[in-house]
Amino acid sequence: MTSAFDPAAFAPRHFRWQFDTSGRRGVAIVTIDRPDKKNPLTFDSYAELRDTFRALQYADAVKAVVITGSGGNFCSGGDVHEIIGPLVRMNMPGLIAFTRMTGDLVKAMRACPQPIVAAIDGICAGAGAAIAMASDLRLGTARSKVAFLFVRVGLAGCDMGACNMLPRIIGQGRAAELLYTGRAMTAEEALAWGFYNRVVAHDSVLADATALAHTLADGPNFAHAMTKKMLHQEWDMSIDAAIEAEAEAQAICMATEDFRRAYEAFAAKQTPKFEGN
Repeated sequence: MTSAFDPAAFAPRHFRWQFDTSGRRGVAIVTIDRPDKKNPLTFDSYAELRDTFRALQYADAVKAVVITGSGGNFCSGGDVHEIIGPLVRMNMPGLIAFTRMTGDLVKAMRACPQPIVAAIDGICAGAGAAIAMASDLRLGTARSKVAFLFVRVGLAGCDMGACNMLPRIIGQGRAAELLYTGRAMTAEEALAWGFYNRVVAHDSVLADATALAHTLADGPNFAHAMTKKMLHQEWDMSIDAAIEAEAEAQAICMATEDFRRAYEAFAAKQTPKFEGN
């Protein structure tokens, strides 16, 4: 895959970007950075996040992604004055264009080949909860609260794929309760229900998420991308179709140099060094 995206030169306008090469592989850290308002999104930041995750499909140097928020919160959702205010004055074509754009952010996150780790602290609400949901792995803190609060502003819970993805993560009944009531899911619930992979200290959540991302980045990147693709595609497959799709996907992985490297390292009683090809 030829890179058409230079992570070192990338300078977003509406969030903070860090290309962390402290490990052997590059990890991109995306920080939603409006701490004075608990990191709400605007029309522009939605679009730029969508475009960034689309571009990551062509970023060879980025092997894993961390997404987080600044100032002790993850993301409070759409900005009340900059998004919700304009929406109540918008016509139907404008409204559907907006809701499709927000959904396209989730599509882009699921389509990018890199595993995405969400580092969640403090408030994680509305669109912020959907971004966390769309990530592959989630680390939270004891003080974090995740709320799909669309109903609180008179909207349905079916936003940005929540009625599709959330039941698969935490179960139908639990998802229904959160989407109907808009109440916050505590960190204890998020861990017990499988939304969080781990709960960590609030002052180390980003470091822990970045360390996890580097662990993934040091793995077989082509195979990780295949795993992510199949996790996504198999949601609407029968078991027979899924088994066939996995047979084909695994055969493709068996043709990679990383598979050969792993065998040779095992035979030599060494740790394999994967190159992603």
